[in-house]
Amino acid sequence: MRLLTLLSLLILLTSGYAQQAPPKEDARMYEIVSSVSAERIEKDIRILAGFGTRNTFSDTISATRGIGAARRWIKSEFDQISKGCKNCLEVFYQKDLVTKEGNPRVPKDAWVVNVVAIQRGTEFPNNFIIMSGDIDSRASNTMNFDIDAPGANDNATGMAGTIEAARVLSKFKFRNSIVYVGLSGEEQGLFGGAGLAKYGKEKGWNIVGVLNNDMIGNIEGVNGVIDNQSFRIFSEPVPNTETEQRRNQRRFYGGEVDGNSRQLARYVHSQTKKYMPEMNPILIYRLDRFGRGGHHRPFNDLGFAGVRIMETNENYTRQHQDIRVENGIAYGDVIEGVNFNYAKKLTAANALTLAGIAWAPPAPTNVSIGGAVQPSTKLAWDALPPDKVAGYKIYWRDTTSPTWDYSRYVGAVNAFTLEGIVIDNYYFGVAAVDKSGNESVIVFPEKVMR
Repeated sequence: MRLLTLLSLLILLTSGYAQQAPPKEDARMYEIVSSVSAERIEKDIRILAGFGTRNTFSDTISATRGIGAARRWIKSEFDQISKGCKNCLEVFYQKDLVTKEGNPRVPKDAWVVNVVAIQRGTEFPNNFIIMSGDIDSRASNTMNFDIDAPGANDNATGMAGTIEAARVLSKFKFRNSIVYVGLSGEEQGLFGGAGLAKYGKEKGWNIVGVLNNDMIGNIEGVNGVIDNQSFRIFSEPVPNTETEQRRNQRRFYGGEVDGNSRQLARYVHSQTKKYMPEMNPILIYRLDRFGRGGHHRPFNDLGFAGVRIMETNENYTRQHQDIRVENGIAYGDVIEGVNFNYAKKLTAANALTLAGIAWAPPAPTNVSIGGAVQPSTKLAWDALPPDKVAGYKIYWRDTTSPTWDYSRYVGAVNAFTLEGIVIDNYYFGVAAVDKSGNESVIVFPEKVMR
């Protein structure tokens, strides 16, 4: 009898423990942050700037100058990283031909070559989270591919950060796949991003998100502000590919700022605030800077989530400028304009995001919501098998809040009712959670339960 009582108690305790929420933090994240090296990032930025110019149409033969030498060096770095993790990276070139005809910023026909390194996931290898930096640089006239254009901040910083993230994260194994990529042709028309987005779609990749890092090293703004603790996250509000039906639904159900890219931006914000509280990530409700573009946009054009991560305070005397001194002002994108410790911080924020998504279960699908004229809100979704997920977390926020401010862990279920929470007053979302506390990107419900 005593044995049966003890066994019953053990079963009850075990059952109760299984329903407890996973930890709020994954200690491995702090290891990732501390492993990012400003010294290695500085070394890589100096090497990239040392190629003289990385204009997409510059020399491809020289071993010391031009974009050809730069992309071969980037591939050699990825190859070296892969060697250190027992060939955990699949490294290759992905290229597309661009022609002068019909492209006013293309001076001659040329191959736009991206350098890709894939770290395959152990459970969900077809789910991809991508970090990108741009290989190419430019001077005042983007058509001048012979003049020096070191591109130290724009965008050797983003490229060096991507390489450093690969060094750090290749020490771990992840459930989902991570892609580290150097993209070319950004300054001439986002050709590299367009090529890889098309390549991924043709290969059937499930691209969970793209972190486009474009200028992550400047802390001295042209406005006189010096700030090494904030950075911007640009994201479009809703997918460019959404249907007319979904657009009409928003008039009645809301969600004007809850597309997949906006949720990815909030994820970057949340991970940074959790594990790097000294940093101030700023959500910018815009696809990119006013009237401008970046390499996440071609992925957005195909419906994939993508954001731009960059410095808060830009210095336009150091962007897209011939190297010169004019009226006492030094122009040019040179090494002296880069803060390597700041680039380290933004690289770490990227690595946290990549790791969190790559460790987490896939996001819930077919999320639906109901509760009109009721004192409660009901949510339902397609659940993963119990061995693939610890459980799910429901989030909600005031309709005017930029971030998810309230949450409740509900366990390994596929539906839950929030009693006393009136659907009219909040927006809602659902995330999948693993046993270490890592969460998927939050999914905003797009179906309504009747």
